[in-house]
Amino acid sequence: MNIRQVSFAILPALALLVQPVPAASPPPEDQMIDHGRYLARAGGCNDCHTPGYPESAGQLPVEQWLTGSSVGFQGPWGTSYPANLRLYVQGLTEAEWIERVRQPMRPPMPWFNLREMSNDDLVALYLFIRSLGPAGEPAPTAVEPGVAVTTPYIEFVPKNLPKVAKQ
Repeated sequence: MNIRQVSFAILPALALLVQPVPAASPPPEDQMIDHGRYLARAGGCNDCHTPGYPESAGQLPVEQWLTGSSVGFQGPWGTSYPANLRLYVQGLTEAEWIERVRQPMRPPMPWFNLREMSNDDLVALYLFIRSLGPAGEPAPTAVEPGVAVTTPYIEFVPKNLPKVAKQ
């Protein structure tokens, strides 16, 4: 057998070994939703976006989650309110959600934590929030510094900071 004959004998066998590998399919939507639920709980989303959640030690039913709050956070930026995420996501595509949550937001929202999440995690969070369906009322609109508000608010300003020596 010469090299040419060996090549013709081996090529079909090699072709069987070099079959394209199918792309990994994304996890089923119910798994993504479960992962989103986990991220919402572990990421602390409910701490601000679900009224009464911290006071109940996280024991509120999921049906009450992420409806926003009329209790504001007041600081040098003005007064901001945790959005009703269940209403907010209804008008966004996955791509719009990912783009928006990676942009700076008013304090005390830790938007920089969302910025560091993978697209898959952000999609899972989005799918979970959307799965809850719309509920509740929109949160009040943020107010600029120095403008009085009539809603309850938490003052988010440090007190009694140590004096820093001038250099």
